Amino acid sequence: MRLRNSIFFVLIAILFFSCDKKRVFDEYQSVGSAWHKDSIITFDLPELDSTKRFDLFINLRDNNNYQYNNLFLIVSVEKPNGYTKVDTLEYQMANPDGTLLGNGFTDIKESKLYFKENVQFKGKYKVHIKQAVRETGKVPGVTLLEGITEVGLRIEKKD
Repeated sequence: MRLRNSIFFVLIAILFFSCDKKRVFDEYQSVGSAWHKDSIITFDLPELDSTKRFDLFINLRDNNNYQYNNLFLIVSVEKPNGYTKVDTLEYQMANPDGTLLGNGFTDIKESKLYFKENVQFKGKYKVHIKQAVRETGKVPGVTLLEGITEVGLRIEKKD
């Protein structure tokens, strides 16, 4: 009976992961128990098909220690020629009552946040992500951002 259950779960896992045909790149990096304001998460992207277009997402795993309604990120995309484009992004992370948005059954939630759509790559790129959260009325950023445990980048094929 145990062997039958094990085989069943392996088959379900294979089906679950094989259904993700759009995924081209999907990687997470841990920030520990708190994301320091000077910590930059870097993703070295593989060389992608330059004839195709892609959608980019920032994935976050967070828990109930995250105490803010929104999240500010500074995201830099470094092209092969050294040109870098920098975006400042804001994402809503919680409902007005304080409950975290995202998917998950426990206190850990996973959020898939749109970053860029319909992107065409030519060569090898790097993506750098830094948190830029500030408390209301304060100029300095939050030094240690608690509640964010992992930061990810996902690239999907455009239909």
